[in-house]
Amino acid sequence: MTCMKTQGFSREERGPLAVIDIGSNSVRLVIYEKLVCSPGVLFNEKILCGLGKGLAKTGRLKSDSVDMALGTLKRFRALCEQLDVRRIHTLATAAAREAENGSDFIAAAKAILGVPVQLLTGQEEAAYSACGVLASFYDPDGVVGDFGGGSLELANIVRPHVSEGITLPLGGLRLRDMSDRNLLEATAIARRHLHQTKLLKTGHGRNFYAVGGTWRNLAKLHMNVKDYLLPVMHAYEMDSHEAENFLHCVLNSEINRMRGISAVSKSRRQLLPYGAAVLLELMHVMKPEKIVFSGYGMREGYLYSLLSESMRRQDSLLSAAGEMAALHSRSSQHAYELIDWIRQAFDVLNVKETEDEKRYREAICLLADTGWRISPEYRGIQAASQIAYGAYTGIDHPGRVYAALAVFFHNEGLVSDLKAPDIIRLATPHIVGRARLLGAVMRISNLLCAGNAGVLPRILWQRTQDGVVLDVPARYGNLIAERPQGRLRQLSELVNIPMEYRIQS
Repeated sequence: MTCMKTQGFSREERGPLAVIDIGSNSVRLVIYEKLVCSPGVLFNEKILCGLGKGLAKTGRLKSDSVDMALGTLKRFRALCEQLDVRRIHTLATAAAREAENGSDFIAAAKAILGVPVQLLTGQEEAAYSACGVLASFYDPDGVVGDFGGGSLELANIVRPHVSEGITLPLGGLRLRDMSDRNLLEATAIARRHLHQTKLLKTGHGRNFYAVGGTWRNLAKLHMNVKDYLLPVMHAYEMDSHEAENFLHCVLNSEINRMRGISAVSKSRRQLLPYGAAVLLELMHVMKPEKIVFSGYGMREGYLYSLLSESMRRQDSLLSAAGEMAALHSRSSQHAYELIDWIRQAFDVLNVKETEDEKRYREAICLLADTGWRISPEYRGIQAASQIAYGAYTGIDHPGRVYAALAVFFHNEGLVSDLKAPDIIRLATPHIVGRARLLGAVMRISNLLCAGNAGVLPRILWQRTQDGVVLDVPARYGNLIAERPQGRLRQLSELVNIPMEYRIQS
């Protein structure tokens, strides 16, 4: 099936909108700037209310957890009013769905918020989580798993299609209660459920996309353990062998004494071993090529379901980069001219690109001038950091490194690797070489048009028998002086091809 279409929302409605996620462990409010392909987050807050604590044994939501959740919802409504939120979408999941007193809680929540509360089925949870992966990765392929406090949702995904999702009673809080805090018993429970799950076997040799706070915190811990230089959660990857070794370590260690545990809040630590147990058993059945962690899930998937078909087909990376260019560059039209101009340069230089490298190059062109207001002394490193750590989707970690380094070289010049940001240590020689090449071409463009539109389309790259020339119309001939000549010589030396400007008569 394709991602379900949610009714009752006008796509023409503009302004902030909010999603409140009432989960088994946390209640979270996310306020988004507007409904677009890659929405910006204006505000994000979660409270660990623990609605699902003890539910597996008592069948009821605990009164203290209910009181905390309802108090949290009162605060969230006040925040939405303060930020002039136009529409609140409230989603409730496993705990409210399964508890005997869940309907009473939903009624109280509705009265506080003044809007309907959608009580999702497990299948709907799975579908929305998969849609969150569709929205935030480029052409994802694999199985999506959303590990919450009360349940585990699974769906198979091959863009743009999502299989019928399933739900399993394997949430972190539920497992802890069902096993009486015995990890061996929790592992056995997970094994019994997962080894009967046919959907997982469709993922053999493909990606497993891990969604949910507990699994994200496992990734955060792993980054801290290995002193990873780009601690961005979304699209962080572990190959299967590395993941298995790490998960065994989590299961066999005293969690509060693990190296790197300071990266995880104390309130989140107690469920990490249960998340590790489920993920490890899941891997044994699915045998994925790698684990890919998603910073986006059910909430973003729900918003994705509200988009028109044309908006869903947009590239989320290029959409976000284009918006940044419109907001922060000197000329967004120039940014798009730069895309075409550098494409011509790469064609003439016979530079071959993968599909992702082409997308990343276009995003780099859109972002290249967004740091122009930064002081020149720090522009290179700061502009690179804004890109490396930015809230972008549709880009993997090597892509972030490529983009950040290209913008660094664009601003700082083709300096030695020793002067580059530390993340250069994550880059392959190919990425560093490609970033230098792109930076060198962008440095030429900057001197020819100073970041303004209308000039680059008239300056053409041409291949000749002797090398490469840049044909410059006579009206722009006075632009060609020592500095542009010097930057063209730098590019010539970098690619080992003779180059010159040719002023048209």
